[in-house]
Parts: sequence; structure tokens; C-alpha cells
Amino acid sequence: MQLHSIRGLWAHFWMRFAGTGRFGRTATRLAAAFTPPYYHRVYLSCITQKGYISPKATICHHNVHFGANVYVDDGVLFYEDYNGGAITLGDGVHLHRDTFLQTGQGGSVKIGPRTHIQPRCQLSAYLSPIIIGSDVEIAPYCAFYPYNHGISKGVGPISKLPLQTKGGIVVEDGSWLGVGVIVLDNVRIGKGAVVGAGAVVTRDVPDGAIVGGSPARVLKMRDDLDEQMEKERKSN
Repeated sequence: MQLHSIRGLWAHFWMRFAGTGRFGRTATRLAAAFTPPYYHRVYLSCITQKGYISPKATICHHNVHFGANVYVDDGVLFYEDYNGGAITLGDGVHLHRDTFLQTGQGGSVKIGPRTHIQPRCQLSAYLSPIIIGSDVEIAPYCAFYPYNHGISKGVGPISKLPLQTKGGIVVEDGSWLGVGVIVLDNVRIGKGAVVGAGAVVTRDVPDGAIVGGSPARVLKMRDDLDEQMEKERKSN
């Protein structure tokens, strides 16, 4: 029997017992023993509907709901602050290394099916929800903050001021956020929108728009881009 077949049988055997309890984490660690990290371990999440939740992930939250076949990488943190709401992951969600999800003061996080969040993103839901749709692609180092600190003059250090919010964050289905995007409160990013790397999104993004800059503004519509590409194709 070939080596990769033996490794596959090993992984399939131990993933049957995978889970977030002590034995489940040990089984997950054994299942991954001969599988390289990062994308190679995504396939482990397909073996069982319980998915792959790394033993090196930290769940400091009592209200996390995992859909089927989720992938939670090393260093992912689920954190519940005072009065934090639920964190809900849809089927097939991928959370890659060192991504933080935290809720507090009534905030919550909901991520739709097949959405992929790349390493070192932060979803910090206080006062208002963060709702991310299905089939969304989020590049590394993105941050979502549906709140801000008050900055009134003469009332003490900013760190002592209460948090404020104008509303939650909604990222609609099929959109794509480039590296280092920051999304602030009361923002809706429309279906199929593209947000360029490093953009700071402070207002709504229309469906199918391509936006960039700080603050982000519409640069082009994807429909226009398709038409341009079709014209170029015909001209050639």
C-alpha cells in the first residue's frame, strides 16, 4: 500500500473522533500528524461533518455554533467579552491562522456558508453585529469594527469613553476584500463587490462595485469591466 494511502486511512480513522473536548482534540492532533499545515489540512474538514477544529485554536466563548465541514486553523481565537452575543459559522467556512473573532456588549458574528477568511483577520463585534454572507473571500489582515470610541473633548482619556455605533456591518454574498481592508460601523458591502487592498470602508458599497482608497470610493463597476473586456476581445 502506498504511503499516501496509509496516511489517508490514518487521517480518516482519527477524524471520526475529532471534537473540541479533550479526547476530540487529541484525535484531531493525531489525524493531522502526517498532514502539512495550512491549506493541506483543509481536506481534513471534508472527512466528517464535524469539520476540522485545530487543537491549537482557542475557544474562550460559550456560544459558538459550527456548521458542517468547517475549517478552523491554528491560532484562531473565539473570545467572549461581557454580554457578548453568539458566533455562528455556516457550512464549509474556513478560518485561517491567527484570525480573531470576539463579541461583547450585545455584538454578534455570523458568517455564511463557504466563506473563506485568510490569516490574521479580526472581527470585533461590539454593540452591533457583523454579518458576512456566503461565498465571500476575505484576504489577510482585514479588520471589522462596527463601533468606535467617543472622542468628545474635555471628558477624560479616550480609553474611558463609552463605545458608540451607528449600526452593524453587512458583507453580502460573493464579495471579495483585498489585503488589509478595514470596515467600519454602519456599512453594507453589496453582492459581488470588490474592495481593493488597504481600503477603509466608511459607507455603503453598491452591488458589483469595485472600490478602493481611504475612505473607499467607487472606481468602476464590474459590469463595465466585463463590457470593456468583451470589446477588447472582439477587437483582437
